[in-house]
Amino acid sequence: MAAVFLLLLAFVPPTAARYTPDWTSLDGRPLPSWYDEAKLGIFVHWGVFSVPGFDSEWFWWHWQGQQPPDPKCVSYMSRNYPPGFSYPEFAPHFHAQFFNPEEWADIFKASGAKYVVLTAKHHEGFTNWASPYSWNWNSVDTGPNRDLVGDLGDAVRNRSLHYGLYNSLYEWFNPLYLDDKKNGFKTQRFVMKKLLPELYNMVVRYRPEVIWSDGDWEAPDTYWNSTQFLTWLYNDSPVKDTVVTNDRWGAGCACKHGGFYNCEDKYTPGQLPKHKWEKCTSVDTLSWGYRRNMKLKELMELPVIIDDLVSTVALGGNYLLNVGPTADGTIPTVFEERLRGVGAWLETNGEAIFATKPWRVQMENTTIPVWYTSKGATVYAIITARPPTTTLKLLIPKTSLTTKVTLLGIPSPLPWSPVYPNGGLIVVLPALPSTPGQAWTLKLDAVQ
Repeated sequence: MAAVFLLLLAFVPPTAARYTPDWTSLDGRPLPSWYDEAKLGIFVHWGVFSVPGFDSEWFWWHWQGQQPPDPKCVSYMSRNYPPGFSYPEFAPHFHAQFFNPEEWADIFKASGAKYVVLTAKHHEGFTNWASPYSWNWNSVDTGPNRDLVGDLGDAVRNRSLHYGLYNSLYEWFNPLYLDDKKNGFKTQRFVMKKLLPELYNMVVRYRPEVIWSDGDWEAPDTYWNSTQFLTWLYNDSPVKDTVVTNDRWGAGCACKHGGFYNCEDKYTPGQLPKHKWEKCTSVDTLSWGYRRNMKLKELMELPVIIDDLVSTVALGGNYLLNVGPTADGTIPTVFEERLRGVGAWLETNGEAIFATKPWRVQMENTTIPVWYTSKGATVYAIITARPPTTTLKLLIPKTSLTTKVTLLGIPSPLPWSPVYPNGGLIVVLPALPSTPGQAWTLKLDAVQ
């Protein structure tokens, strides 16, 4: 392992400010500015679990890991596969024969997203690249017989999008991990022989600007050697100046340590957090991976996605929206429709989302929900429901003689009148145009 560290240290010359392997030092690292400005990312859950396409990306665990097994998963296997069929036998059927990274990248670009995060390795341990530490359980040795991580990364970056990778720390059925677990995590054979060498190799090879860690909760960060890895990542890795990480680095780390905070899946704070955070959520509300039996009523509708995006950004968060591709390498049409719908809304309203900051008040609900964002001296009031009348009352902004109000997409100023001598305004709305997300933005200049 020492040789691995020495080799990696050669990639980047040392800098003046050095981080040390403790949370006080690592948590003090400023978050690279691109991340907060980006606001919207696309999450992609893809792996061997896409082959059964049933239950969720946790299918293997629900079938053969948890006790008792999920009867739905047991029944699915008994009805569709011969006795004795094992989960690894799904891998050769992960063909990805229709995978066109250029088409995927075009869809992601059209969504308005500024970054993409792909599962390099989920809890099943299968890597979507030729990991030298995952022999015959990776996308080059079996299944697609191609480097999925590299191919998508090239296409994404060619469209000026940031590229990140999800990596699960633990692996459900890896014998080395199970031995360490049996030993109460007092041994680290899995960490030293599999996890860390693989992580270093992945970072040097693909240079991800997001490392989205997961699968950490069974053991403390000292078992995973998280602080040592992050120290190298921030000091000496090829992405030391641009990489961002989340908070899943060991039991008890969530919402406490790391770069940006996820806290938990689909996390929604009730008020403005003090730390940069990200909400990850999925178009399919029941799964992150592809499900062949998903129903329309189980998917997020476009107005719901837009409302979720707006409220997340108003509260200072980033929004990471997930889609699950099929085993043959296609993004289901309904997912593509949702992503392009988000992009269509952002074409007009993106000014109120990208590179904005939370305002002094994030939301008011005098008549309909209104979320606020800001950029310099400009405040944006995002309306997430159609007003019942042709006027809208906003009580929070403090107006002046030079206050100007426009509706994004319509350049002409809108008439307004004050509610109080030094605060609030009533805006006369035009006929609101149809919009993909049923949300509109008022731009308020010269208000406080």
